Amino acid sequence: MIEKIDWQKCNNLIPSVIQDAKTLDVLMLGFMTIEALNLTISTNKVHFWSRTKNRIWMKGEDSGNILRLENIHLDCDGDSLLILVNPVGNTCHNGTKSCFNYKANFLSQLEEIIDDRVKNQVDESYISSMQKKGINKIAQKVGEEATEVIIAALNEKDVDFIGECADLVFHLMLLLKYKNLTFNHVISKMKERDKRKLKDENYEK
Repeated sequence: MIEKIDWQKCNNLIPSVIQDAKTLDVLMLGFMTIEALNLTISTNKVHFWSRTKNRIWMKGEDSGNILRLENIHLDCDGDSLLILVNPVGNTCHNGTKSCFNYKANFLSQLEEIIDDRVKNQVDESYISSMQKKGINKIAQKVGEEATEVIIAALNEKDVDFIGECADLVFHLMLLLKYKNLTFNHVISKMKERDKRKLKDENYEK
């Protein structure tokens, strides 16, 4: 991949978009020299060229908020990178997760709200009350919502069907949270099954 980069075109400093591998949120934009890119690959920790310090630096070398490398993609022109990472702590120096006021994944936002309501119990919160009732009540609610999805699917009103689907997904997320899991665990399993499906294996195994 490195040999395909047009270093001359980008003046030996390639723009690198940093994206959270799980939530797909864009975290920051940095610039890499070939040395910084090689260090990123060899250490699995993202390194940049600092235009203010005029040297290579590892993201989080002072704060500890490093970016663990997941994958690297080169664009079609060979002059910019998309780097997927698993961030440790907040990425922005202002103390926020991202340098951009932007989130790509609504489900990840909802999971953050659910997590907050579980950690910081609020009396009037439906999420907090369901967590207090325990796994039996949450699982029962998932079953009820699944039944309502089936009933709505057999009716002609798509708006009702979509609403019931939303209720089912929401309560499924509550159940996942109770078991200390996230929707990404489900997505990972689906991706794993999709690979097997390409090999003519049973998707549901």
